Amino acid sequence: MKIKIEDFFKPVHVKDDFSKDDYEIVEAFINFARSLSRLTYQSIYLIDYSKKSFLFVSDNPIFLCGSSPEKVLKEGYQHYLDNVPKDDLLLIKKANDVGFAFFGNLDTKDRLKFSISYDFHLKQPGSKPLLINHKLKPLLLDKHSNPWIALCLVSISSHANPGNIKFKSDEDGKQFEYDLDKDVWVETLRVKLKPREKDILLFSAQGLTMDQIADRLYVSIDTVKFHKKQIFSKLKVKSITEATALAIELSLF
Repeated sequence: MKIKIEDFFKPVHVKDDFSKDDYEIVEAFINFARSLSRLTYQSIYLIDYSKKSFLFVSDNPIFLCGSSPEKVLKEGYQHYLDNVPKDDLLLIKKANDVGFAFFGNLDTKDRLKFSISYDFHLKQPGSKPLLINHKLKPLLLDKHSNPWIALCLVSISSHANPGNIKFKSDEDGKQFEYDLDKDVWVETLRVKLKPREKDILLFSAQGLTMDQIADRLYVSIDTVKFHKKQIFSKLKVKSITEATALAIELSLF
């Protein structure tokens, strides 16, 4: 099955003809994305589903596959067709299709609350493909409540394999995961860290040793070890690096 750029936009159904005044509002979002890109290592995109193109691409070499932001901005979704392995490209299309179907079934008042995320590989010049996490959230809707402008954040994945298609609302605390084998969305429980677990995770991410963390929190080393074990169990990881990456991905801080 050969995937075309048009395939990514078929499920969206944007129906408005936007005016110059409409795009003056969009310019504010572009400026916001440009400012945000200077504060994070993540790659930031703004997607225009009406024009079927990117409005903004941040300068991050890891996620641009050797291209410049200007080139990726011009290429649009061709960037994915050229730099994502075939199997993962099919996965992206599946995530796109089921994600917009899920979105279309939401009440219109809830459509700006939810975001979708999934993992896939990006080819890297002279190196193995990199598994990245791709988060997408609508920022503006058309008058029929279809996605018009969306924010996309790209970061290094905390998982071992592609997939992990999730739809979640931080406002409502709801999360759904797509079961690729059964071809169905399943509501899942959101991971919750206790305040002390968050403290230990943050201190660990800052490079503090267990002795130093124990001193900061006025607890024993055994208590720190216990909480670390709980963190690893909840997040299903084996290292503090994995735990930190996943906690950021899941917005647990």
